[in-house]
Amino acid sequence: MSDGSPSKSKRELRAERRRGPAPALGRLEFLRWMWAQLTSMRTALLLLLLLAVASLPGSFVPQRGVDARAVEAFRGRHPDLSPWLDRLGVFSVYSSPWFSAIYLLLMVSLVGCIIPRSRIYLRALRARPPKAPRRFERLPASGTFETSADVDTVLAAARRVVRRSRVDVVTEDGEGGSRGELRAERGYLRELGNLVFHISVVVVLVGVAVGSLIGYRGAVIVTEGNRFSNVLTQYDEFTSGTWFDPDSLPPFSLELDDLVAEFDIGDGPQRGAPRLFEANGTFRDGLDGDEEDYSIRVNHPLSIGSTDIFLVGQGYSPVIRVTDPEGNVVFDEAVPFLPEDATYTSGGVVKVPDIQPEQLGMQGFFLPTAASTGEGEASISIFPAAANPYIALQAWTGDLGLDEGTPQSVYVLDTTDMTQVLNENGDPFRIELQPGQSSTLPDGTVVEFTRLQQFARFQISSSPLAGLPLGGVAVGLGGLVLSLFVRPRRTWVRATSDGSRTVVEVAALDRVPRDDLPDDLTAFIDRLRDEIEPQETP
Repeated sequence: MSDGSPSKSKRELRAERRRGPAPALGRLEFLRWMWAQLTSMRTALLLLLLLAVASLPGSFVPQRGVDARAVEAFRGRHPDLSPWLDRLGVFSVYSSPWFSAIYLLLMVSLVGCIIPRSRIYLRALRARPPKAPRRFERLPASGTFETSADVDTVLAAARRVVRRSRVDVVTEDGEGGSRGELRAERGYLRELGNLVFHISVVVVLVGVAVGSLIGYRGAVIVTEGNRFSNVLTQYDEFTSGTWFDPDSLPPFSLELDDLVAEFDIGDGPQRGAPRLFEANGTFRDGLDGDEEDYSIRVNHPLSIGSTDIFLVGQGYSPVIRVTDPEGNVVFDEAVPFLPEDATYTSGGVVKVPDIQPEQLGMQGFFLPTAASTGEGEASISIFPAAANPYIALQAWTGDLGLDEGTPQSVYVLDTTDMTQVLNENGDPFRIELQPGQSSTLPDGTVVEFTRLQQFARFQISSSPLAGLPLGGVAVGLGGLVLSLFVRPRRTWVRATSDGSRTVVEVAALDRVPRDDLPDDLTAFIDRLRDEIEPQETP
């Protein structure tokens, strides 16, 4: 019995089933879907953009692997923010887990894009130009003309006009006369350029990653007259890749003879701006190598094998002599004071562990060109060159903590187990010296500022595969140029005999749409007619 409702056709029933909820993906199908999303070009571009954004903190926040002192200074200026940045790895962006994850995902995505596209490209290279569509007028650009030349002559002329293209010529005898078709395709280098560009990105990523794994970077301060040997214990800062072996450090040494620092002495806004930093001295490559002269300037490093030595900083090292109450010289060394501003106001620490009965520590600041802001006011530095050197220190006695075996920075004085030296009024004893002057502590210890030297801060780095990313970038730019300027185009010429005349139909299709296609086709037809017409001349 019918209930009066209209029956549904099979087509309607199938449509209802299609509109129903999609079946759940199985584990294998879900993994395939995830792989397809990861290896899509859209995801690769998104990851590339994300990598660029993720690297921005490394440009604005000092990095431990580049300048650990700058990191400590940043932490001192931002004590509340720094712990959070440290937890997020912002002080070591390029070795952080989240940056490495983006890096690895980008490499996987690019490789997953390149392999299938390379297969498609290889198949396209072996394929022949496609058959012409039946109706040329439906294409973006087409044209027709008649000629008295036969079909073979037209097709031969068309083959000469298309020049460097992959060409197939097909002729057949149909009803009413002969007929022929020329199929031409060009622009295969465009996809090759795309593949080369993407492969070069992978090469750059691999080169940077491997170079960071097997390379190293360190920083050291060398005062004039001192020598540096390339051993781990002589570095102030040192970072290396996971695969780096410290025993493989190349044996070389260098001595700094003098450091030239020139600053603008004009009265304009550029007064005090650096004009020249140049470190001069000698180096020895290997244990038995000959001594050679070197000159290192900013952006002009010294290269020793695969190691580059850059001049990245400069400052002053006052030579401090400490004599104990018995008249014994217990300290006589140049102490680097680290610049803190553009006028080279510098902070430093002097540690004297060999004095008895208690060790002595001093910290303070150095001004290369000291000037007083007023009577009773503190002095400041008004110029970065050493025109009026001045040093101010405060002293502590006690345990420096050097005998505990715990490494500590030579630029930080831990006063936890020390007592500050006071004057007779109970105020901190202040040592203020210029070159050649001395000051005597209440216990008879004499502190003397004998002379002023300069120091150079060198960055020493080795990136064994540095040429690989550079080559990848150069090749990638070539591939990018090909992908931007090569025009992939298909052209068809159909010639049909119609009595004593031949009807020639021409059409073109750009695989990458361009506005100049109609004009190009008109020029192509004109060249084709010019190629045919000499055959018609009696």
